Amino acid sequence: MNIFEASKKGRHGVKLPKSRVKSTPNLPKNLQRSEDAKLPELSELDVVRHFTRLSSKNFSIDKNFYPLGSCTMKYNPKIEEKVASLEQFLNAHPWSMLNDEFTKDIQGLLEIVDISKNLLCEITGMDAFTLMPQAGAHGEMTGIMLIHAYHQNKGNKKRYVIVPDSSHGTNPATASMVGYEVITIKSDEEGVMNLQEFKKAMNDEVAAVMLTVPNTLGIFNPYIKEVCDIAHSHDALMYYDGANLNAILGVVRPGDLGFDVTHLNLHKTFATPHGGGGPGSGPVGVKEFLKPFLPNLQVTKDEKGYKIAKPNELSIGRISPFFGNYMVTLRALAYILILGKEGLKNVSKKAVLNANYIRVKLKEFYDLPYDKPCMHECVLSAKTLAKEHGVRALDIAKYLLDFGLHAPTIYFPLIVKEAMMIEPTETESKESIDFFCKKMIDAVDLAKSDPKSFAKLPKSTPVSRPDETKAARELDICFK
Repeated sequence: MNIFEASKKGRHGVKLPKSRVKSTPNLPKNLQRSEDAKLPELSELDVVRHFTRLSSKNFSIDKNFYPLGSCTMKYNPKIEEKVASLEQFLNAHPWSMLNDEFTKDIQGLLEIVDISKNLLCEITGMDAFTLMPQAGAHGEMTGIMLIHAYHQNKGNKKRYVIVPDSSHGTNPATASMVGYEVITIKSDEEGVMNLQEFKKAMNDEVAAVMLTVPNTLGIFNPYIKEVCDIAHSHDALMYYDGANLNAILGVVRPGDLGFDVTHLNLHKTFATPHGGGGPGSGPVGVKEFLKPFLPNLQVTKDEKGYKIAKPNELSIGRISPFFGNYMVTLRALAYILILGKEGLKNVSKKAVLNANYIRVKLKEFYDLPYDKPCMHECVLSAKTLAKEHGVRALDIAKYLLDFGLHAPTIYFPLIVKEAMMIEPTETESKESIDFFCKKMIDAVDLAKSDPKSFAKLPKSTPVSRPDETKAARELDICFK
């Protein structure tokens, strides 16, 4: 039942104090209410029960296995929440970070910004970071804007950005938004960007090459150093999409591979809350020569302590208020410090091990587009099931929901028909993964014995099979 439908006239759970505002002379007449807002009337108990029931219907990483490929939906250690809930952080006013008069009172907060940036530099092999971007896509935009500013400052006439056909959709979208034309390079039989096609496409008008390493197929590009060298020979910069850093964390650094710019998804790699539209965080790291172009809000330190650095005239300016989502940075810092160097390396090793375990257990039941060891995620296909039994990747996804399992990413990467991209992460136990694999195998058995039954699945969820195209194009979240 909707909370408005549960409303009973005259019920209330809280009594609001009488307004002390006598009038609203500065508010235009057309913005003033002519009648009271139509709010639901319920007791406190009714409200608590309603939202508790509602929350129990949601999938969450605390309740369910969430193998959403390329999104790293992994467990958030609760100590991070405890750290972020400390009074000194919760009650700090954002404006205090921008006012020289107050910086002496928030030295600890500024130190956290400084330590976080230094650790991210060490982890990625970059020389400087900005914490301002508030999501991965926002970080991408910032990174390409930095590259654009660099070329403009040098007087370079650049028109293109190169991306592989397996890239995240945000890559070409970001490049286009900054004003570049996109050149897409097809993948080869190994599942990586075709090196020969890349060489043909590369020219002096290319501003940047955007790559995810490993890519969305979960495959590490063995030619990455050569790609970087070729790009640099044309004064093109290398952009590292950090969405899949979970696979190489502590093992190899993007900066050492030859990348000049990277964004990170703190809400993926460093286990901060993820989903529901936020809170995200997409810090951007750069090599030394790009530091002058970073957004204007940097922390420096002298003999008197930490302070805000003076704006740089080459800066791309400010891209968000304050230091981005500060509490997300704080959670990520706690995660990094708790795990340490060896712990972070272990994250990647376990993530890669778990993904390959799933790949090997399921390869005889599903198509395997690239039959080779993967990194942190593996991509299977339901192509044969669809052809022989009419059961598609979407049907498998719906089947899993009845067993408390979130579906893997389906139909992406786009270059794989009936794709199912599975990322178990490092935090799942063998028992959880075995249960998931069993249900994936059970789905195949059901597809062969009773393919028509999938049309009625799932049965246990509040909504079973909506018209997903209509839901996306005609989204209506208003109560009538």
